Amino acid sequence: MSTSADTWIAIAVTAVGCYGVKLLGLSVPARLLERPLVKRLAGLVPLALLAALTALQTFGAADLRPVVDARAAGLAAAAVALLLRAPFLVVVAAAVLVTAAVRAVAA
Repeated sequence: MSTSADTWIAIAVTAVGCYGVKLLGLSVPARLLERPLVKRLAGLVPLALLAALTALQTFGAADLRPVVDARAAGLAAAAVALLLRAPFLVVVAAAVLVTAAVRAVAA
């Protein structure tokens, strides 16, 4: 089988899987979704996923050892900006600028 065919098969399987997950979510009974614990967890899941993604992208490496590099400095700058209650765009700009500066100095 060619690489192109494999790619289209992967796309089709992914599409069917996404549809199945969406259908599963729609089939959950409303009385279950109204429970306070479920509501609270539903509000916390996106935050937990974002934190995990940030940690993996900042400290992850191909050989499964944590890496501390310019990305960690950018994350620290963003954390400081958040503690200072800076607007979101300032937080992002601080992270980008510090990361770029550390990479420029290290190069």
